[in-house]
Amino acid sequence: MNRILVLIHIGMLLISCNSSNIQEAKTVFSYNSENGITSLDPAFASSQDNIWAVNQLFNGLVQLDQDLLPKPNIAKLWKIDSTGKIYTFTLRDDVYFHKSKCFGDASRLVTSTDFVYSFNRIIDPLTASPGAWIFNDIIAPNGFEAIDDTTFQITILRPFAPFLSMLSMPYCCVVPKEGIDFYQKAFAQNPVGTGPFQFFLWEKDVNLVLHKNPQYFEFENKERLPYLDAVNISFVANKQMALLLFRKGKLDLFNGISSKVKDVILDGNGELQPELAETIKMEKMPFLNTEYLAIQIDPAVVTSPWDNVHFRRAVSYAIDRERMIKHLRNGVGQPAVGGFIPVGLKGHMGQDLYGKAYDPEKAKEALKYSNYLDNPVPIVVTTTNDYLDLCIFIQKQLGDIGIVCEIDVRPASEIKEQKRNGNLAFFRASWIMDYPDAENYLSCFYSKNFSPNGPNYTHFNDPQYDWLYEKSLVETNDSYRINLYEQMDRIILREAPVVVLFYDQSIRLLNKRITGLVNNPLNIPTLKYARKNND
Repeated sequence: MNRILVLIHIGMLLISCNSSNIQEAKTVFSYNSENGITSLDPAFASSQDNIWAVNQLFNGLVQLDQDLLPKPNIAKLWKIDSTGKIYTFTLRDDVYFHKSKCFGDASRLVTSTDFVYSFNRIIDPLTASPGAWIFNDIIAPNGFEAIDDTTFQITILRPFAPFLSMLSMPYCCVVPKEGIDFYQKAFAQNPVGTGPFQFFLWEKDVNLVLHKNPQYFEFENKERLPYLDAVNISFVANKQMALLLFRKGKLDLFNGISSKVKDVILDGNGELQPELAETIKMEKMPFLNTEYLAIQIDPAVVTSPWDNVHFRRAVSYAIDRERMIKHLRNGVGQPAVGGFIPVGLKGHMGQDLYGKAYDPEKAKEALKYSNYLDNPVPIVVTTTNDYLDLCIFIQKQLGDIGIVCEIDVRPASEIKEQKRNGNLAFFRASWIMDYPDAENYLSCFYSKNFSPNGPNYTHFNDPQYDWLYEKSLVETNDSYRINLYEQMDRIILREAPVVVLFYDQSIRLLNKRITGLVNNPLNIPTLKYARKNND
């Protein structure tokens, strides 16, 4: 802990002085990344920790506002042709990459050619980006074109309503070819972007320091963004230690709750404990994140009892989600009584197709049909330590109906790798929305998105589902498309490749000296608007 505090202090001191060599009072925003950052390359921004950092360093064509509507970013305007297949973006002519060795310690203007390179890099198999799937069966051959320096054109195979919002994903941020050529794989640790903050220092497993970008292109009320001088990201894996640092004022933001800290932060009704209210403010809002248990159902690898749909349904009926939320999360979140699409998105179903989400009698009946009791082999649920209490709760509930469940606790990085490779039979997972359309959730069950080349970690494969999914991609009538989404979600409920647990809610604790920090249902902090009062 002492080493961490010393390095945070050093990070603050490293921030540059003014031209008179007089140290000014610098504003440094500090937060903790408990799972660690594996890459600062947008092509590998697949975890929340990576996304938070990449969001400060890079920009894309568009960005989402607080209502999750696309608005200009590097593209100042765009038009879509009458076929709905050609998107033409007019780029700003005042956006520069950060100063870097790859430019000879200079910077360079961003042009449309940079977007052609960046987007082609995402889909290049040699890049092996986990984000390549977002363009699967969407982009036409040679679909990225630089018309001139400030005109970038994308041609897609068919109309696709969520496409513009999809371009706000971190995967779609612009990177310079010179940076990739110069740093090669080390670009992940030496990012060169266009964002409000630029890379300064990364002390592995200790902290990451970003400095204000003095030539950032966005303004607010005629004042150049960002307002902060620097961002300091620490890597404290222990949630209790991170909370202690936050309470001591060493961190400005504390995100999320876990069983080990929830009672320190929240009372039984999910409100901030009174003794914290003097120096801390709490922000609570819907978070478009579905928490679930995933089941590997690929016929090539699946083994009994998971190959039986009745057994999978029995597991779902056995879990009392309302009790889970009340006792394990102090009321934070909404018990899942519908499908995979969360509350807040069109297509969400408010009721389980097969009756109550929790029904022990139906669980026992489904278990009987599954023939599991004839050969009650133990099942194993894989999780991280942060969700151990939740899995112990599930273990007990499954035991109550006769299912023997064991728990395998592994590091988050290992689980991420194993699930991508299809090596986990049953594991706790979550899907945080990438862009504001239910299609993003339903893509997790499309057969052409099998992991590791896409987000279908269960390897669910259903011809009717695929037909509906492909039909939804070209449907331009919102009402019809939402109906297709609902049909797909009913198939997921019926076949149960996942057991949906709850729809999340974001909890942020903020130092009261922080103002202007923008929040949204994606729970990604937009630090370019944040201010800090050092008094």
